[in-house]
Amino acid sequence: MARITMLKQLMVLCLAATFYFNIAKAEDLPATAASVEASVVGIGIYNRLSKPTSKLIGTGFVVGDGELVATNAHVVSVPLNSEQRERFVVFVGTGNTAKKRHADVVEIDNVHDLALLKIEGPPLKPLPLSDSKVRIGDPIAFTGFPLGDILGLYPATHQGIVAGIPPIATPAKTAKDLTIKQLKLLKRGFKIYQLDAIAYPGNSGSPVYNPETGEVIAIINKVYVKSVKEAALTNPSAITYAIPVTFLKKLIDKRFGVR
Repeated sequence: MARITMLKQLMVLCLAATFYFNIAKAEDLPATAASVEASVVGIGIYNRLSKPTSKLIGTGFVVGDGELVATNAHVVSVPLNSEQRERFVVFVGTGNTAKKRHADVVEIDNVHDLALLKIEGPPLKPLPLSDSKVRIGDPIAFTGFPLGDILGLYPATHQGIVAGIPPIATPAKTAKDLTIKQLKLLKRGFKIYQLDAIAYPGNSGSPVYNPETGEVIAIINKVYVKSVKEAALTNPSAITYAIPVTFLKKLIDKRFGVR
């Protein structure tokens, strides 16, 4: 009888510890997100002849020596109008007080959909990049500018978990629906993180980080769309994909000549 009572007490203590641990994690996120926001920037195009002169096209975050911004390759694959002297810019700050800095694409990795931009002006606060192993079920958060071209430069933070670590390929209903490009990606063995969280257009390039430490574990890459592109807004799938930070580290090392 005493043994049963002791086991019950132990179970209660374990449940209490689990509850406290989860609450502690939840309490960490607001402070972590506030810290991360200082390093999250908007990626845009500046054209002095257009109205408005600036257009937001994605999200990025500061890395390396504070003069580099990481984002997706597809964000900066937009062709620039050289005759009108269009340039990529980075928006630092929020809302109407955000400052724009000219930026140049200095490194690109189309295979892993990553790019580095070098920004003009003084260095900014870089985000730490994680060395930890990522597991299915790990909690995550990401901060960026969903629908930023409509809602403005106001960062939004979403949270969820790592739901899976599959090969990078768009899901297909049957094997016959797989394209040659998708089959090549599957064969390559390149794994990504599938997140149980909702991302929207504008979130591309957002840092995915540990809610407790703020260390970046991945970069938002794409969202699974159920049917047409417009469904990403009206009927989001809540399935988001992110590129592991390992590949970003290699791109940063390439920039600094580290092999």
